[in-house]
Amino acid sequence: MNPSPPLKKIKVEEAAGFTLAHDITEIRPGEFKGVAFRRGQIIEEKDICHLMKLGKRHLYVLEHDDRWVHEDDAVRELAPLLAGAGIAHEETPREGKLALTAAHEGLLKVNVESLVQFNLHDDVMCASLHTNTPVSQGQKIAGTRAIPLLISRQALDEAKQLLIGSGPIFTIKPYKRSKARLIVTGSEIFNGLIEDKFEAIVRKKMAQYGSELVETAILPDDREAIAAKLKEFFAKPTDLIITTGGMSVDPDDVTRLAVRDAGVERAYYSSAVLPGAMFQLAYKGDLPIAGIPACALYHETTVFDLILPRLLAGEAPAKRDLALLAHGGLCRDCAECRYPACSFGKAGE
Repeated sequence: MNPSPPLKKIKVEEAAGFTLAHDITEIRPGEFKGVAFRRGQIIEEKDICHLMKLGKRHLYVLEHDDRWVHEDDAVRELAPLLAGAGIAHEETPREGKLALTAAHEGLLKVNVESLVQFNLHDDVMCASLHTNTPVSQGQKIAGTRAIPLLISRQALDEAKQLLIGSGPIFTIKPYKRSKARLIVTGSEIFNGLIEDKFEAIVRKKMAQYGSELVETAILPDDREAIAAKLKEFFAKPTDLIITTGGMSVDPDDVTRLAVRDAGVERAYYSSAVLPGAMFQLAYKGDLPIAGIPACALYHETTVFDLILPRLLAGEAPAKRDLALLAHGGLCRDCAECRYPACSFGKAGE
């Protein structure tokens, strides 16, 4: 039989002089929600009336028993095990909870299966943002707490052992300050019939992650010319090559074919994302070549926004990664784009 928590129940009117065993929350709708009395506070006579107004008729005080751990102490033990590289955590619990934050900007990585297994423990919990979410320094990425006021040492140690065995659940991958080169394709742009708008879009998106677009070439829908320019870019110090246009199935859409002609080792065409189904991702060695379809001209957020931070964090997504985006890969086309504070792209393993 499990031991009972070492709590002593006393009447509020008899509480003066006792040390409170837990935080007491006060809620005033529309005005305030927070801690009115903190764990460890010694109750005074003047506090009795306030406690009764909060609906308290009894309070609990602790009697020492090392078989039990207070919720605040429990999360202090859990947080360092949840947090991996790039993750910081609060030192002082609030109402039994601790927040985990990004120590620097980067790509949040979550061991989803370990997170699920951790939450299968009845007495602990942790909730987080989705894996592969771009985060900024100081941003809250997860929160953890012990469910009961007192958790048995045995239950806490079991939860800790899971984390020790699986390794930290949360890490932040920093972005590499990358140099990108862009090939804009389209005979109508090359001949000056319409103005190119892709370069400004790509430059802005690169700058969001501290990277830069260092060279742009505008080419006609000429398969050999595009392949030749790609080979030229391969020979230069480049971290990422981006192509725009020529990704569809019309006879003059030859960009994706030219990428293969240039001698890439791997090429994945199509993604399970709307907008962005006709996206291509190829690799020349470790060098990624991302082919953006025309939808990026008309939609503020596309598959490129889901893949770009992963490339800049040093990852090399493959066909399965593009398929995993199907769950969450439908943009809602909101009148005002709120990405990444929305469901778009929130999938992964």
